[in-house]
Amino acid sequence: MQVKIAVFARKDIINRLNSFINETEDIEIYPFAFNEAEETAELVEKAFMCDIYLFAGPLPYLYAKKIIDKKRLPAVQVDFDPYMILTSLYQLKHYDDQKLSRLSIDIQDSTHIDEVFFEIDNNKDDIYTYSYGSDNTINIRQIADYHQLLYDGKKVDYVLTSIHEVEQILRERGVPASCMHIPKLNLMHAIEKAKSIAAINQSQSAQIVAGYVRIKNFDAIKSEQGDFYTQELQLKLHRILQDYAQRTHASVLSDNNNQFVLFGTRGILDHITNHYRDFPLLKTIEHELNTPVDIGFGLGLTAKQAENNAKLALRASDDKDEGTCYIVNERRDMIGPLGVKKEFNPSALYRSLIHEAKLNNELSYNFIDFIEVRNNEPFSSNDIAKYYGVTKRSAERTIKKLMAGNVIKASGEEKPYVKGRPRKLFKLNQ
Repeated sequence: MQVKIAVFARKDIINRLNSFINETEDIEIYPFAFNEAEETAELVEKAFMCDIYLFAGPLPYLYAKKIIDKKRLPAVQVDFDPYMILTSLYQLKHYDDQKLSRLSIDIQDSTHIDEVFFEIDNNKDDIYTYSYGSDNTINIRQIADYHQLLYDGKKVDYVLTSIHEVEQILRERGVPASCMHIPKLNLMHAIEKAKSIAAINQSQSAQIVAGYVRIKNFDAIKSEQGDFYTQELQLKLHRILQDYAQRTHASVLSDNNNQFVLFGTRGILDHITNHYRDFPLLKTIEHELNTPVDIGFGLGLTAKQAENNAKLALRASDDKDEGTCYIVNERRDMIGPLGVKKEFNPSALYRSLIHEAKLNNELSYNFIDFIEVRNNEPFSSNDIAKYYGVTKRSAERTIKKLMAGNVIKASGEEKPYVKGRPRKLFKLNQ
């Protein structure tokens, strides 16, 4: 399968990308070069034959975001992360002979600046940062004015910007500035992520699953045990996840934030729903690493929706002392924590099944087993059909008996397919 990737970037970045992947048979780059980032909105309309859209910067993505959201286009941005900042600072020092002090820097997330200067043990007192990640719109003139005010006030000697247009404006005003260099690693990570998402979208007949996995308290462990120890932990975690991905027909990627990303469909979804109660992946990782980990899975009808939901699921682990795993489905319902037994009363349930729902002994015991296996999580008639090994019509008859006997009650809906009606979900009425 060849993935057609539309790349929106300046011509020099597109040329670099082509030099990296000119021998890769499973990728075809469709370049959409621009001189000004605002041209991206018009260029996106011309990329209708492509599988996925890759943006080499926050500004071109922002100009195209309205069209992307409206048409639900699969899109990937090149990471503007600590590694990119570190690479740019290295070039600034060793190629431009610029001191790493009295600098004004703009970036999406200012915490990346803090991380980098902490790692290089550099005094950050005379480093000024403009963070535009939370802005609804990026005002280029406003960012340029921020830098110029600092320069005119003799608080900084140089500007390092993440936006090419800001560099142009400042240079026209006589302010010494340069644009951050996008490393090859970041470009290749974006390509790999685009490939994974495109591959999933091309076979999108069912829900897409995204998962985020991270070592809990990673920074504290790194501070206490050192870089070598945490690197070994990351390597062990990567090997475990690669094995899990192979068994569940998924893909695993590193996202440069000390965490890993899983992408999959039916295989990984089946494994999750069959292990609500014990969830062996979490136990395996914690046993092998001897440290807690957090896992967040997201379900969605698109890769982007699944990824956003996975981030929400991971966030649910923030305030927990132990490692946990949560799922957020396409309706943004939170399920979990997995691997933690959710109690119910089997004896009371059995009596209700026999006397109220009028099920026979075998069906009653099977249903109790079904609830235990799913850890008392919501279920659909399709889940019952699959577990019992019966037709969907037979499962629906069982659901009707359970509803009539007041054994279960409706708890919402799920939509596991792009087309078709949503499935009703049920839970015990205990």
